[in-house]
Amino acid sequence: MAQVLRPAPHATESCGVGRRSLLLGTAAWCAAAAGCARGAGQSAATPPAAGVRTPAGAARATASAPPGRLPAAAPWRPGPGEIQPAAKLAAVRLVEALGTWPAGRGGPRNAAARAASLGIPAPLAARLAAEAGPLTPAADQAVVRVIDAQYGGLLPDTASVLVPCAQSTRTGSTVREGGTTVDVRLDRTSAGWAVTALHPGHPGPAAPLGASARAVLDRPRIELPPASAADVRSGAVHESVLRAMLRLADTYRMSVSVVRSGHPLNVFGTGRPSDHPVGRAFDVWAVDGHPVVDPATPRSLVTAFMRAAAAAGSYNVGGPVRLSGGNRPNRFFSDATHHDHVHIGFAT
Repeated sequence: MAQVLRPAPHATESCGVGRRSLLLGTAAWCAAAAGCARGAGQSAATPPAAGVRTPAGAARATASAPPGRLPAAAPWRPGPGEIQPAAKLAAVRLVEALGTWPAGRGGPRNAAARAASLGIPAPLAARLAAEAGPLTPAADQAVVRVIDAQYGGLLPDTASVLVPCAQSTRTGSTVREGGTTVDVRLDRTSAGWAVTALHPGHPGPAAPLGASARAVLDRPRIELPPASAADVRSGAVHESVLRAMLRLADTYRMSVSVVRSGHPLNVFGTGRPSDHPVGRAFDVWAVDGHPVVDPATPRSLVTAFMRAAAAAGSYNVGGPVRLSGGNRPNRFFSDATHHDHVHIGFAT
């Protein structure tokens, strides 16, 4: 069966500007997360389809789940090779803080307090808590585990960080698995990167599926975060994307970061519509378990995957390397935004 992506195992944290605020917020978040572990816009927090695997260690919504027990929180940390890691940390720490709380600390007021604990001014913290949507479902407790953080756009003074995550919630004695993808917007200030807005994804309800969509959900080598799995189940992902995923999975294990939900509507910094929101693109953050952003990942693996994506029908393949060739002009591209993932887009 198709997998829900696991949180990335990053070993080192690179703290740039805004380090004090991030560390203060991380301490508060970890305290809340510890309580959960002890048992104390644009996306919906939709539970995985039957048979879709949840991240390692995640409790399932079954009668056998220990009452009141949630998986332990594990703060995401950027690894080597990141561009502007402080921007990603600011985005991720807010997502973790909003989506994780101990028993009895749910609700918008507590969510705003958790955001404020990161050093965010109270009025902005309250607005961001209100924008969190599916990241703050009604539940007694919750733990968010960030799968990855990739750029939806990176310009000198503004950024979009896409944060696909899995979330375990407890209501009474029932533990459920869900998750969302959040488009976190940031501006660079004199004090560092500051979050300005949240745009969670909304995949929509499940729909009757064709053979390709069912096959994608059934392929273990196609690892989908919860929001992307819900995108496929919604029936809004184009057949060209589904067939390309299946073809690539014959050779590679792909860790998908985003399909539709949680991606900016336009190509960041432009007025041009993105292929993602209309279901004609997907991004991959790791190939055969190797993060695209990691300098230790062989370039030959990434470039071979990019060429295989073009061979699977993509007219627009972006990544950390600009390749030559292809039977269409400008089929391959590279920029700072795509330093950390491979974008695979389709014209139809």
